[in-house]
Amino acid sequence: MKNYLNFENDIKDLEIELDKLKDPYNQEGLSEVDTVKISKIQSEIDNKLKEVYSKLDSWQTTQVARHEDRPKSKFFIDNLFEEFIPLAGDRFYGEDKSVLAGFAKFNQTSVLVIGQEKGDDLNTRIERNFGMMRPEGYRKTIRLMKLADKFNIPIILFIDTPGAYPGVGAEERGQAEAIAKSIECCMELKVPTISIIIGEGGSGGAIALASSNKVLMFENAIYSVISPEGCAAILWRDPKKTLEAAEAMKLSSKNLLGLGVIDEVIFEPVGGAHRDKDICLINVRESIRKNLEEMKLMSRDEILSHRKNKFLSIGRSKGFASTLETDKNLTMKKNPLQEILLKVKKFRFHFIIVFCLLIFVLIYYLL
Repeated sequence: MKNYLNFENDIKDLEIELDKLKDPYNQEGLSEVDTVKISKIQSEIDNKLKEVYSKLDSWQTTQVARHEDRPKSKFFIDNLFEEFIPLAGDRFYGEDKSVLAGFAKFNQTSVLVIGQEKGDDLNTRIERNFGMMRPEGYRKTIRLMKLADKFNIPIILFIDTPGAYPGVGAEERGQAEAIAKSIECCMELKVPTISIIIGEGGSGGAIALASSNKVLMFENAIYSVISPEGCAAILWRDPKKTLEAAEAMKLSSKNLLGLGVIDEVIFEPVGGAHRDKDICLINVRESIRKNLEEMKLMSRDEILSHRKNKFLSIGRSKGFASTLETDKNLTMKKNPLQEILLKVKKFRFHFIIVFCLLIFVLIYYLL
């Protein structure tokens, strides 16, 4: 059974009529299939879809992004990658089933794949916590991203979440700290990272995995600091203001591409990604291939610099600074103690030799 949005009623009526015509034993007792009428109605459906989806407002785009039949992360992981090996646990607390993660092959290249998963039916949605990650989920992804960085393996992330889970237990286990650490980890990686927003990109729950060299976004996906409903409740204290809130937030792919927040829009079939998932697979596969190829010849330091400058440049042409000339001296802030430990680790053999010589000299003089 197809699921329709409230602005698709005309399309729904036409498709119900089409299904009846295709069935020679329908309720009206027709015994022959009228191919001419079928073609005519199919043409009407196609034209109606183009008409409706060519002028979606921001709230309607939000509804499409949340469509329950929309392809989820698991669908893309199962169909785009080979030899996927799922990995679990954060080594601190436990497993978070709202995020899938593991190593796989993409075009014979090893990659780390991470995907926020909402689930396809009631049971899996409850199991996946509706795609809302807990602290252990972010710590799991941090652990695996550091592992991928160590072995120089590119990282591909699928974003689809209304936001991080705000429950009491999650807050007690350090939700905000886990999100901050995830953003920090993403920004310090020296391997190519590609984030793809396939549905909802909600607040810190999304940005924790979207601080990448390339941020791609499906045509009818959304990416925002808060939901339109939440924005309307805070600014106007009126849930009926969701349309105004959605328009003001500039959450669509078209708006965000213009603002430089995302790097590329992945086009969907007319009527949304849920209407033809195979086309979505083709488009995503080509986009991943192209972007990985683009970063293939970059050194590790160039990849880090590219990501840093990408995020520093956001908003610079909108009244802050016109170029990045003032940012050339900006570097990652590091912990002084961490710097000392890194130097000790780098020259550990020298320290061992000097220490042994000092012990030898001390023993010589004492004897």
